[in-house]
Amino acid sequence: MTQPDLIIRDVRVVRPGGGEPVAADIAVTDGVVSEVGPGLTVPEGTEVHEGRGLLAFPGVVDAHQHWGIYNPLSDDTATESRACAQGGVTTSLTYMRTGQYYLNRGGPYSEVFPEVLAAAEGRSYVDYAFHLAPMQSSHIDEIPALVREHGVTSFKIFMFYGSHGLHGRSTDQSDFLMIPEGERYDIAHFEFVMRGIQAAREANPEIADQISLSLHCETAEIMTAYTRMVEEQGELSGLEAYSASRPPHSEGLAVTIASYLAHETGLPTINLLHLSSAKAMEAAMLMARTFPHVDFRREVTIGHLLADVTTADGVGGKVNPPLRPRADVEKLWEHLLAGDVSWVVSDHACCKEEKKFGEDRDDVFAAKSGFGGTEYLLPGLVGEGRKRGLSMSRVAELVSTNPAQRLGLPTKGDIAPGFDADIALVDPDRSVVVDPADSESTQEYTPFSGMEIGATVETTFLRGRRIFDGGTVCGEPVGRYLHRPTGR
Repeated sequence: MTQPDLIIRDVRVVRPGGGEPVAADIAVTDGVVSEVGPGLTVPEGTEVHEGRGLLAFPGVVDAHQHWGIYNPLSDDTATESRACAQGGVTTSLTYMRTGQYYLNRGGPYSEVFPEVLAAAEGRSYVDYAFHLAPMQSSHIDEIPALVREHGVTSFKIFMFYGSHGLHGRSTDQSDFLMIPEGERYDIAHFEFVMRGIQAAREANPEIADQISLSLHCETAEIMTAYTRMVEEQGELSGLEAYSASRPPHSEGLAVTIASYLAHETGLPTINLLHLSSAKAMEAAMLMARTFPHVDFRREVTIGHLLADVTTADGVGGKVNPPLRPRADVEKLWEHLLAGDVSWVVSDHACCKEEKKFGEDRDDVFAAKSGFGGTEYLLPGLVGEGRKRGLSMSRVAELVSTNPAQRLGLPTKGDIAPGFDADIALVDPDRSVVVDPADSESTQEYTPFSGMEIGATVETTFLRGRRIFDGGTVCGEPVGRYLHRPTGR
């Protein structure tokens, strides 16, 4: 047996499957976990990291991030991957599309995606991959090549873009989306995207279950009408106004439409993104019962689990779908504890102050949508989850194992021989009060500001390399682009 390069000694290993954390050592050889067990022998010359009884989680697979949406992709890859390392995230799956923001260009992915890969190459501290959104009809024809040549196995639809902008009402969608003249980004396009993805699944049966479609479920027409109504009435302000302008039944209706289209097109691998409300979850569970042949996965963000319209720190908490009243937060936790949530993500989208806020800093409708938070995903779920009776094994499943299995990352998501040695050491008893100045992200504010996070990530390993330790990001960026599905 090859001598290990590293032994992480004296940790409590957290694994999926329902068991309690187990006291053990972890041996790493050539970036892969080679042995897990108590009292492992340390050969001469092997590096030792003392775990001091900390919880050892599989490195987080943050399945929903947005690098490059408000800042150049090359910049975000460098800085926001540091925030990932700080939070125990070792794999970032980040969304990319054509149109305004991101690269601010249209055109075929055969031209755009190589630019994306070049902008990120050599700059990330964590492993990364991209979800792509087919924005125009020609993109659907490119899906097989994206799967085969670039290892992109997950795609996205933004259901509200039909007549609603990224930040609110819009009458200029064609320019915003940068799609060819005469094309529409509407329900018919969504149907044809589903048919294109199902065709790719049928053409690649060996990886079919790892080719999936994710949907941002909000209904543009309802949001446009409610935004006008909320603004005209002028009775609400801040995050309460924004939540009312994008009401929960807008989510529920979009979930229903998406689900029926999945049934109609025969596409069984559907991911319902960042469900934010009781009504959204109600619709998602109803659709799962109605169409049992569709393998729905249901995603919730840490922001929607930790903050509400009154506890978030001001308009900086504007995000799509909105943060909700406390009753919706509690309902999300109820579903999570019942096993109805498939994974939890950050929806990290770094938006600096100069871009985030309008001339009137308190005008929520003038602010940009989205905020960072990957650094709070694992410690936030551990801290709040422990209070509510959530097992640590379930935390590992929610932030690592489940997204890894669905999204074509079989070497991620567990601490066991043969898996990448992606490991986050967490002190579950060391809480911190959030101060944005302490974050590795370049975002200068956070809606979590002043919130107590009940756990702390002490050390993060990527394939056996320390990338964060003792409050500091370590070494040079060694993250790799993941051509999915990754091999074992």
